[in-house]
Amino acid sequence: MTVYWTGEAPWVHHLGADTRPSGPDLLPPSGTTFVARLDGAELVDEQRLFEQLNIHLRLPAYFGWNWDALADCVRDLAWAPADHYLLAIERSALMLREHPEDRATLLRILDTAGRHWGHSLDRPGRSFNTLLL
Repeated sequence: MTVYWTGEAPWVHHLGADTRPSGPDLLPPSGTTFVARLDGAELVDEQRLFEQLNIHLRLPAYFGWNWDALADCVRDLAWAPADHYLLAIERSALMLREHPEDRATLLRILDTAGRHWGHSLDRPGRSFNTLLL
């Protein structure tokens, strides 16, 4: 059984088409949770990605619409207080398909956010995980 709510690696979970989380895997631990679901088919380029993340993560008005700003925001999330965050991207194979460098940048940012939340001394027991479905 894989639990997607921990602060331990891996923080980005690549799930194949025949692997879908269910039951206990998706049950969050105690505390508040924030779940954002995105469709990889909508994430065709950097601009659309930022638009969708802005909507689904409810990014603050000061979001700078660039990679550094996204990295800062997912390591903060003060405007969406929770103990556990889960970002689920359905049809993730379509995400930034024509922009492999941007895809790699996004995955690196999400992995770093997971590490930050899982190992932050001022936020013990918190987590940020991504499911690529």
